[in-house]
Amino acid sequence: MKFLIIVKATKDSEAGVMPSEKLLTDMGKFNEELVNAGIMLAGEGLHPSSKGARVRFSGTERTVIDGPFSATNELVAGFWIWQVKSLAEAIEWVKRCPNPMLSESEIEIRQLFEADDFGEVLTPELREQEEKLRQRVAENK
Repeated sequence: MKFLIIVKATKDSEAGVMPSEKLLTDMGKFNEELVNAGIMLAGEGLHPSSKGARVRFSGTERTVIDGPFSATNELVAGFWIWQVKSLAEAIEWVKRCPNPMLSESEIEIRQLFEADDFGEVLTPELREQEEKLRQRVAENK
């Protein structure tokens, strides 16, 4: 099972406050544990939303909204993608994580869809197309 581990933004992360050397060291050690356990597939931190944009869809219209965005507690400051056996295992790993922020913070865990989750709607043709795209992505790395 693959999970997206979402590090929620805080006022500090949205203000562009950089982590301390100790936090970077602690997170580096945690990431090394994840890699050594064969769990971590990807992981990155994100710049504040002031450097980003959103595109709102309404029918055929597209509206670009420049950051920063309000509701800091709903924003994402970073993420991992992990391959684990269950939600319970992902929770146990997150509980071992150093606090990713300088203040109180929150990490959200969400399972990623896999091809079999779509059932009959994912036809053999769509399944083949998806597999070809995944192969191309792997080749681009």
